[in-house]
Amino acid sequence: MADFDLVIRGGTVVTASDSVVADVGVKDGLIEAVARNLGPGSREIDADGLLVLPGGVDSHCHIEQKSSMGMETADDFYSGTASAACGGTTTIMPFAPQMPGQSLRAVVQDYRARGDAKAVIDYAVHLIVSDPTEQVLGQELPALIADGYTSFKIYMTYDAMKLDDRQILEVLAVARREGALVMVHAENNECLAFLSDLLIRAGHTEPRYHATARPMPVEREATHRVISLAEVMDVPILIVHVSGIEAAEQIRWARARGLKVYAETCPQYLFLSEDDLDQPGLEGAKFMCSPPPRDKANQEKLWRAIQAGLFDVFSSDHAPYRYAGTDGKLMDGPNTNFKRIANGVPGLEVRLPLLFHGGVGQGRIDLSTFVALTSTNPAKMYGVHPRKGTIAVGSDADIAIWDAGKEVTITQAKMHDAMDYTPYEGVTVKGWPVITISRGDVVCENGELTAEKGRGLFLPCAKPASAVPSGHLVTAFNPAAGRMQGAGA
Repeated sequence: MADFDLVIRGGTVVTASDSVVADVGVKDGLIEAVARNLGPGSREIDADGLLVLPGGVDSHCHIEQKSSMGMETADDFYSGTASAACGGTTTIMPFAPQMPGQSLRAVVQDYRARGDAKAVIDYAVHLIVSDPTEQVLGQELPALIADGYTSFKIYMTYDAMKLDDRQILEVLAVARREGALVMVHAENNECLAFLSDLLIRAGHTEPRYHATARPMPVEREATHRVISLAEVMDVPILIVHVSGIEAAEQIRWARARGLKVYAETCPQYLFLSEDDLDQPGLEGAKFMCSPPPRDKANQEKLWRAIQAGLFDVFSSDHAPYRYAGTDGKLMDGPNTNFKRIANGVPGLEVRLPLLFHGGVGQGRIDLSTFVALTSTNPAKMYGVHPRKGTIAVGSDADIAIWDAGKEVTITQAKMHDAMDYTPYEGVTVKGWPVITISRGDVVCENGELTAEKGRGLFLPCAKPASAVPSGHLVTAFNPAAGRMQGAGA
């Protein structure tokens, strides 16, 4: 009789802290043993010469979601999670987006129903708060946090989504009181809108001017401003999709002052540049995202920031809007201007191989740092560790087996998403996940999806340790004392 349901034999098991050659024994969907010479399994995988890594945790992706311009993403929960699984990711964290006037609770109920029916891997859900009414802040948001939705995103740009400074402070106050983590899209909306209008009036409408309208100071100013607001409220924040070294320097400055400011970056800022936007016709639209890719010198500066430990998380920010068709990026046809082109690029399936190739393969980071950035850190940050994000006894058997020597040339034909292009077409990477395992089940093997629609589970998130205030500043007004008081008073 087999001792285990599955045994992965003889691979190099890597975690965020160390690596060891060992077997991994799985029973009832959980890791039961990590040791040499384990007993037999009902199924055995020979991992000699391969890497055995925790399945990736992509904590920032947009699937089955409408944009602020009303466009639906190409990927639903099925195609999005299938694509993730085939890229070595076993947990995703997409967004339930509240639009102005909507009940946050109703939005979440609808989003969960979609995910439960279609997901092939496990998922948690972030909230997007765009209409922080008294009911949302006083009732819906605290109740949802208690139900396991312990992180939410706010925007400082996009007319349909952005919050003003007063609203940001109100949301931060709820996060501090309830123990939630706030993610921030930091760009100065008034500045980029002004620059966009100037450019369009001058006839500069091509996709390359998207980057011109959003220079690094637009991101730098908003990053500094929201850090200051978070400092006033004494609450941690995470700045998502940091694109420019100038914003990164604001985060470094804040940390030097003892503030809890976390940082995320994405493949598009390390592997795409503003030159990609300058393509014939409207082809540059395929590379448009916000913030935009910067110049190639900035790429190297971000790599150095990764090496220095500035970034906590490496996510895809997968935002899959097709290029062609009335439901795609060019929804206004061939005469559209850059302001009317949907922002976002796909990246769920290639997030891990790109970082593995450019980071581990080029000697910029080691394997444990790769695991930390792509799996362990986001699992900890959003309250699903140690169930997810590590290979340890008692954790879910979420594992990606990698062939570090496997070369793959990325093409859209190889992807499992619902897109009609990839911005990384023709890029060759070395290192690719050959088997992906979710809770003990092989869900992708040699590029073939083997999972059933709807097998993925929703993950309620614990209140993350990353959301604990630093105690750096005073935060509560005491009318009797006539002064501010709090943890730092």
